[in-house]
Amino acid sequence: MMVTAKGRYALRMMIDIALQPEEVCVSLRDVSSRQDISVKYLEQIAAQLTKAGLLRSVRGAQGGYLMAKRPHACTAGEVLRAVEGNLAPTGTPAGEQPAHENSAACAAAGFWEGFDRAVNAYVDGVTLQDMLDAQAARGYDYSI
Repeated sequence: MMVTAKGRYALRMMIDIALQPEEVCVSLRDVSSRQDISVKYLEQIAAQLTKAGLLRSVRGAQGGYLMAKRPHACTAGEVLRAVEGNLAPTGTPAGEQPAHENSAACAAAGFWEGFDRAVNAYVDGVTLQDMLDAQAARGYDYSI
C-alpha cells in the first residue's frame, strides 16, 4: 500500500475547501493557486470525490465545490479510498481471499490482516476536523 500524490492532493484539496466558509463555492482555480496543484489534476480528483459523495459540485458563474459532509464527519480513509481505492497493504482487504494459491499456508497472512486492520482503523479514526484542529494548534494560519 502506497498513498500516491493523488491521495495526498485529495486530502489537501478537502482541507482547503473545509477551511472556506460553509456555503461558499470554492473554484478549482482558487484551490490550485493556494495549493500549487494543477487545475487539470484537481478536476480528476474532484470528480472522484464528488462521485464518492464527499464534495458537491455547483454549476454556473458562481459555481465550484462545497463539502458534502461537515469536516468532523469526513474521515481521511473516505477521502483516500475515493481516489486510491483499496488501502490494503497486500492488495486484498482483510477477510477476503488473496489471489495466490498458497495463501492458506502463508505464515504471514495473520500479520497482513492485522496490518490492514490497523491502517484502516487509523485512517478511519482521523477526520478532516482533526487535521484542521491540529493545524490550528500548531499556530499555522492557512487562510488567505
